[in-house]
Amino acid sequence: MDTPITRNVDHLISRYGESHQNPVNKLIHWFCVPAIVYSVLGILWIIPTPSVLQEVSPLLNWATLFVIASMFYYLFLSFSLSVGMLFVSGGLIYLLSITEGLSMPLWQIAILVFVVAWIVQFIGHYIEGKKPSFVEDVQFLMIGPLWLLSALYRRLKIPY
Repeated sequence: MDTPITRNVDHLISRYGESHQNPVNKLIHWFCVPAIVYSVLGILWIIPTPSVLQEVSPLLNWATLFVIASMFYYLFLSFSLSVGMLFVSGGLIYLLSITEGLSMPLWQIAILVFVVAWIVQFIGHYIEGKKPSFVEDVQFLMIGPLWLLSALYRRLKIPY
């Protein structure tokens, strides 16, 4: 088993990629991983926050606190990818703020997106013939978005 000291972003992305070789599973992940992140942030968004946080900023809630904590983890792995994830997270937070104004309650949307996206993800892994990476290491729940972003970075020739 790897120790946290020997882990690095390339190693983690490579290990995550081992169970994501099938083109259909890869395509599914391009849609479902962001949807799952959106839904988790949505669920966190609606949890009541202490008034002291709301006094600091109306956007300071459990979702934004989770994003801030995630940025420290991503920063530990890769400065370049953490910057990218900051923009991705910002976009998802913006989408949540828009979604919050829809007629369907945000918690219902988030749960629906979460359930559907995970069902489709498991179909992708069934097609792949391999278990999702997080079954072996829960840390891979945080690596999935980096795996997608790293593929985009490689395509754009952005070092990470």
